[in-house]
Amino acid sequence: MYKAKEEGKNCYQVYSSELTEAAIEKVQLESDLRRAVERNEFILYYQPQVTLPAGKIVAMETLVRWQHPDLGLVPPDKFIPLCEETGLIVPIGEWILTAACEQLLTWRKQGMGVRRIAVNLSGHQIQQKNLPEMVEKVLLETGCPSGSLELEITEGFIMQHPEQAISVLQQIRKLGVELSIDDFGTGHSSLNYLKRLPINRLKVDRSFVWDIGENPDGEAITRAIIAMGQSLNLNITAEGIETPEQREFVESHGCNEAQGFLFSRPLPAEGISELLERGISIPEI
Repeated sequence: MYKAKEEGKNCYQVYSSELTEAAIEKVQLESDLRRAVERNEFILYYQPQVTLPAGKIVAMETLVRWQHPDLGLVPPDKFIPLCEETGLIVPIGEWILTAACEQLLTWRKQGMGVRRIAVNLSGHQIQQKNLPEMVEKVLLETGCPSGSLELEITEGFIMQHPEQAISVLQQIRKLGVELSIDDFGTGHSSLNYLKRLPINRLKVDRSFVWDIGENPDGEAITRAIIAMGQSLNLNITAEGIETPEQREFVESHGCNEAQGFLFSRPLPAEGISELLERGISIPEI
């Protein structure tokens, strides 16, 4: 029954031993997740965002990993959906936000010029009525300047709950926190809602960037997103930049920031500190 619901309802599923194994694995993972919160098994990785054309690191996107005692390093796509389903994303999300703000201040004390730290918000978090109060509390407790924090919201959730998202984001924006729409171009945005959102930045989804030079449609969409963002006076960050050709394309069309493997893979805080000290070497075309 639950498998049929997961597949979109109005269908049937035949029982198999794999379904029982999957259910048992899910229950065990949920139990482990609850202990992980108590045992502080989560660690943060960071991926640099750089200016174009200079290639100077100005920001970090925060990415959570789970250091499971038996399974090793678990990527977010394996446990974040379960966190949202169980509500554990609320305490975990607050921990991520706090730790990211503290890390930003640590880098600044070390003389590293990181302007802002970006943290992803899940749809479940945005649905919490006390989200603006939680963000304000973390800023006060950590001492992180509000203008140095950027919260990323997926376009898909915004379009599913536009009025609720607009209301919550307006409250957060009043704190001085910057806001960006992540994975832009994949969620069928309504321009009517887009112009009402109090956002500072659009992030071009990697699915349009990865085959630049091979797919004219992806190039056309990327150009259109950048042009639309410029017309709305928004900053534009291109995600998933892996080649000098991709970098040159988005740069030539007015994209002012980028992130991707061309500049750096996600790294733990120690690795980022080393990267900040030596700088990024970007291959020429």
